[in-house]
Amino acid sequence: MLFTFQLKTPSHGLINITPEIREAVKESGVMEGICVVFCPHTTAAITINENADPDVKADFINGMDSFFPDLNIFEHSEGNSGAHIKSSVVGAGETIIITGGRPLLGTWQDVYFCEFDGPRNRKFYVKII
Repeated sequence: MLFTFQLKTPSHGLINITPEIREAVKESGVMEGICVVFCPHTTAAITINENADPDVKADFINGMDSFFPDLNIFEHSEGNSGAHIKSSVVGAGETIIITGGRPLLGTWQDVYFCEFDGPRNRKFYVKII
């Protein structure tokens, strides 16, 4: 079963998409399986990270900006090469185990859509198998 979700993103940041994933798993009726979350954009990504301390999200973005800034040496004419690099480093998706009809996430884990080049209208897919 495939679900498509739409997002309006800020200029950059982590958007918690765990509620949408939980709802997709519930709606699918799958009790034991896997959930694949996929981002079809080249300047955004999907990650799993801490959900308790909001500073972790800020630190994540600040760290990514520090390690992968937009530099004058890049040739890509849109000026967002840093966002393309961040997207490739973080990755386009995550696979989550489903057990007991729920995504198997750790106590402090949530799933995040990572925006590196917004604001934009984005989407992500959730495939339940």
